[in-house]
Amino acid sequence: MNTAIEAVFDGNVFLPLKPLTLTPNSRVRIVVEIISTPPTTSFLQTARSLNLDGPSDWSKNLDNYLYGEKIDDL
Repeated sequence: MNTAIEAVFDGNVFLPLKPLTLTPNSRVRIVVEIISTPPTTSFLQTARSLNLDGPSDWSKNLDNYLYGEKIDDL
């Protein structure tokens, strides 16, 4: 049986990205093919890519929008 899996090498061992259906101590042959990793994005990049639409004062009145509480300015 041949199965292709994706794994990450942590410097010592290969860590599968998904659970395997192997019995413990199974002998396997591993062929390593380096694949490109998807680029990582920051939270801000992800948030901007969502193109959310809302009021311009979200950050100032967050509690009011989340909990319906009116907070007076200090």
